[in-house]
Amino acid sequence: MTCEELLQALNEYVDGTLDLSQLECQQFAEHLKGCHPCQVVVDTIRGTIQLYRAGEPYPLPPEFATRLQQLLQARWQAKFPASAPAGTPRR
Repeated sequence: MTCEELLQALNEYVDGTLDLSQLECQQFAEHLKGCHPCQVVVDTIRGTIQLYRAGEPYPLPPEFATRLQQLLQARWQAKFPASAPAGTPRR
């Protein structure tokens, strides 16, 4: 197995959702034993997944939604200045 082949299936492997044959599992494990760069990538992804699963939602300030909506609306209007506001009937 090459680094490229391993990296193509890496997220599913780390998450435990990759459906590999016994031979493919052995090839995956053998490659990881001898390839330090791939070991680092796997360990980093595993750590990221663990942090994500252990994390708690961060409450956003009440004004966040309003500010975000205003920003998005301003960008939309800058990109499409002739567009009618949402909900305005077309003639």
